[in-house]
Amino acid sequence: IEKQVAAHPNIKIIFLCSPGNPTGSALSHESMKRVLTMPNYKGIVAVDEAYVDFIDASKEGSTATWTKDYPNLVVMQTMSKSFGLAGVRLGIAITSPEIAFYMNATKAPYNIASTTSRVAQEALQPKGLEILHKHIAVMVQERERLLESFKSISGLGRVLGTNDSNFVLVEVLDKDGKPSNERAFNIYTDMAKRQGLVVRFRGTEIGCEGCLRITVGTPEENDVVLRRLTEQLSS
Repeated sequence: IEKQVAAHPNIKIIFLCSPGNPTGSALSHESMKRVLTMPNYKGIVAVDEAYVDFIDASKEGSTATWTKDYPNLVVMQTMSKSFGLAGVRLGIAITSPEIAFYMNATKAPYNIASTTSRVAQEALQPKGLEILHKHIAVMVQERERLLESFKSISGLGRVLGTNDSNFVLVEVLDKDGKPSNERAFNIYTDMAKRQGLVVRFRGTEIGCEGCLRITVGTPEENDVVLRRLTEQLSS
């Protein structure tokens, strides 16, 4: 990033995704502070934290409190992921008063519906947060189970990323042990059309050859995923 800023001094905004998609990798706080303190950069740094609640508690989490110290920082979160409230379409931006002033000046005057506001406030009450934390704990446990189970499924290769989100990214290998877009795409297509099980084919993205992105579900759903993957890769 430092090289790009030096080469293109007209850059006005830098987006950082932590955790990112499709690798599920969270950026280190040190690396983000380096971007925020670049001496020659005067623009905005926007950090997308849509999946931040899924980061293991032992790791570095949200940077939302940094907005007090970095006036050019905008932290974006959503209730679509960990809260499971994608239907209310509610996003949140946390930033300095100066940037917030311009954002409020350009947004629609009534951009949050009353129903959305009511559902969001209920979810943020102690009871709602208790349910949230229980669900996250189960998801983190199931994520580890999936990662461990992948090791015993012949035909799966490396798990990419640092696995800080509610999905995992794993390579599908060909008969020679190399990542295979063709095989991964065929598995994705067959499971979706014939078995009603949808994963995400990510083989066309940079560095993700032969990869499937698999969302971590309930224990029962994950059992189905592991069974279907084993069946697909044994044929």
